[in-house]
Amino acid sequence: SAKPNEGIVFKRVDLKNNNFIYPNYLNVTNTSLNTTIENEHGVKVSTIEHLMGALFGLGIDNALIEIDNEEVPILDGSAKNFIEKIISSGFDISEEPIKIIKINKKIEYSDGKRFISIEPSKLSLDIDFELRFKNEIIGNQRNKVKVYEDDLTDVYNSRTFCLFEDIEFIKKNGLAKGGSLDNAIVVKDKEILNKDGLRNDKEFVNHKILDCIGDLYTSGYRIIGNVLCSQGGHYLTNQLLRKVFVDKNNFSIIEIREKNLPHTLINRNLLRSIA
Repeated sequence: SAKPNEGIVFKRVDLKNNNFIYPNYLNVTNTSLNTTIENEHGVKVSTIEHLMGALFGLGIDNALIEIDNEEVPILDGSAKNFIEKIISSGFDISEEPIKIIKINKKIEYSDGKRFISIEPSKLSLDIDFELRFKNEIIGNQRNKVKVYEDDLTDVYNSRTFCLFEDIEFIKKNGLAKGGSLDNAIVVKDKEILNKDGLRNDKEFVNHKILDCIGDLYTSGYRIIGNVLCSQGGHYLTNQLLRKVFVDKNNFSIIEIREKNLPHTLINRNLLRSIA
């Protein structure tokens, strides 16, 4: 089991040697369809973002994640199953303070029309995310969440999505079982192919916010700052973190006792019901 102050680490139990990989932004080697981390020996774990988002949401700073292949299971395409399983298996509360980075100045990264920025905030992590798709079902969606204050059940339940015409490309890249209706929202022209439709009316942008939370957690810290993102994804979030950490003046590291900072992003009633 994980010890306090060890952080989060993935262990490839199907390999005998060099099998520990830390989910740190500098170890991110591929961001094209998911977030993939790799250690110095070339050992990889892909699709870490939904699990990382769940760990962030549950306030888990230390975890040993044992995995017997290269891809974290996609499950239903959201963080819902991870949240439920972690809660049901339980976790220890440490007396150690939480380490947080507080953003000191505005940092931005852009790539054509896509951009992401983070700027100072008093005690919150706000994510304001805008999605723009030509497909009219997905279209333009925007949502803003206060990560430490809002009930983010909808964000955690929101599934990854793809266009029907992209499924072959995803399959060729060996990911997500090709984006089936069991693990993704599949959109074809003006129709959602999943028979039960959407789980919430902003599921597309909410899933991008989930990805953003999981990717921000590769910083290794909780973050106090306001994030604004348009048409972003794994690549932009990773580039933003690299830009933040390149200069120590961009942030301050503070330690805080848990009770001072609400950190659970999931439905409080759910926590009460199992407490």
